[in-house]
Amino acid sequence: MGLWSFVKSAGKDLLGRDDEPTPAILKKEIKDLGLDDDGLDIQVEGDKVKVKGGNLTEEQREKVILAVGNVEGVAEVEDDSDAQPVFHTVKSGETLSAIAKEHFDDPNRYHEIFEANKPMLKNPDEIYPGQNLRIPQTRSA
Repeated sequence: MGLWSFVKSAGKDLLGRDDEPTPAILKKEIKDLGLDDDGLDIQVEGDKVKVKGGNLTEEQREKVILAVGNVEGVAEVEDDSDAQPVFHTVKSGETLSAIAKEHFDDPNRYHEIFEANKPMLKNPDEIYPGQNLRIPQTRSA
């Protein structure tokens, strides 16, 4: 089981007000992004989201964690799998190239981070402080 922290005040505003996200809203976000939610149970306890079950690959599960964690109002995501993803919290002024240099020692590998975060990222130049990104642990083709 894993627990990941997110910046509660950063992220996608799905509500347009100060309400907390509900399981239905988070599941809709997962579906809207085209991610698999087969058998997935989403629970919300205050600003903590619990992701349970589901017939997902490790990559799909990591993307679900990011999809719900990068929603305004979510501070933590708990997952019941044994996956050990590597996430990076974007700092002010960072670019995907800078993040690739930090994690891979090669700024030209930024596209691997971009690809690993689709469909949440639509443009490699549009990241924001407080956003968590998935850092792939295997080199993409």
